[in-house]
Amino acid sequence: RRKQLCIEQLQKEGVWDMNHALEMPLVVERVAVISSATAAGYQDFMKELGRSAYRIHTELFEATMQGEICDESIVAALYAIADRKEEFDAVAIIRGGGSTSDLECYNSYLLAFAVTQFPLPVLTGIGHDKDTSVTDLVAHTPLKTPTAVAAWIDQRAADFDGALEYCAITLRDICRQATHSAALRLEQFSADVRHIAEHTLTSEAQRLDGIAELVANFS
Repeated sequence: RRKQLCIEQLQKEGVWDMNHALEMPLVVERVAVISSATAAGYQDFMKELGRSAYRIHTELFEATMQGEICDESIVAALYAIADRKEEFDAVAIIRGGGSTSDLECYNSYLLAFAVTQFPLPVLTGIGHDKDTSVTDLVAHTPLKTPTAVAAWIDQRAADFDGALEYCAITLRDICRQATHSAALRLEQFSADVRHIAEHTLTSEAQRLDGIAELVANFS
């Protein structure tokens, strides 16, 4: 009931899609992470990023990730990140799985509203497969687990890297084709110039022969 009331309130206020509407950078290189430093989910997240071929900078903003003050603690971390928003591309709210009661704070209006208002795209990996929290629903990109968040960040970098490589290959092929076409045109132009020069020289030689013959006849 609390969850449904929260959803209805956010939709009524017209803020439901605000974080969805933010543009996610093509490469998420700087990530503000909200988690407990000792949480297994955070360790899994960092371990997965450690396997990445790309350099992803993360900074941890510690928060209480379950219990009565969970929502207030996460919102406080969001405020701290917002004060330095120019330093990050996105925010990841992560924690491992837990009981329904442990995860109830993620249906909090206070937390969900803060996410809708946040100036950076929010990723969530709250680690619960059975249900989706309101925080997941209003976040830009909800994922199932902390490991899935790290894998998503790595894959986004890989996709961009692949796109750059494709562009480089395409540009190389275009340059080669342009160079080849230009060489053919230059060769044709040289042949045309040579032909015109030979024709002009022949014509001039014939004209001079004619003049010489006239002069000889008058002599």
